[in-house]
Amino acid sequence: MAFYNGWILTLAVLAIPICAVRGRNVENMKVLQFMLLHIKYLYGIKIDVKGWENFPVKEQYVVVSNHQSSLDLLGMMEILPGRCVPIAKRELMYAGTAGLACWLAGVIFINRKKTDDAISVMSEAAQTMIMEDVRVWVFPEGTRNHDGSMLPFKRGAFHLAVQAQVTLNYNRGNNITMA
Repeated sequence: MAFYNGWILTLAVLAIPICAVRGRNVENMKVLQFMLLHIKYLYGIKIDVKGWENFPVKEQYVVVSNHQSSLDLLGMMEILPGRCVPIAKRELMYAGTAGLACWLAGVIFINRKKTDDAISVMSEAAQTMIMEDVRVWVFPEGTRNHDGSMLPFKRGAFHLAVQAQVTLNYNRGNNITMA
């Protein structure tokens, strides 16, 4: 895991100048996606995607996915739809080069400890989805769960979908398998 995290920080150093040209822009997520996709080969991970046809191409939506490990990032990057950004914990924004690269890619940072702030960020995210044709990826459990079971879902993803009046696509993790 140390190599994995270190490699992500190193890739972020390479991504920052490329992304900085556009400034904070959802299109920069393609740069991060391109840079991260090769990591699965370094670890010998095979990603099998089923149900890809269920992702609408032309409309906004909220993707809901469970979160079991840091490696979920690889699965997300494998199928990340165009103009889609994840919601991440605010602490990630302060993770050095990775945080800056995520910010430049339009990642939505949320303070999980302050409900009022989280509600405000979700309202802004809904407006961004409508105004800028953005899709949002949410891990509604709020944190990683390593034991294979699912934690209770926080309601933010569902409120976001209602506020933006968009579809909610749920990925139980059974559709993307990593071996």
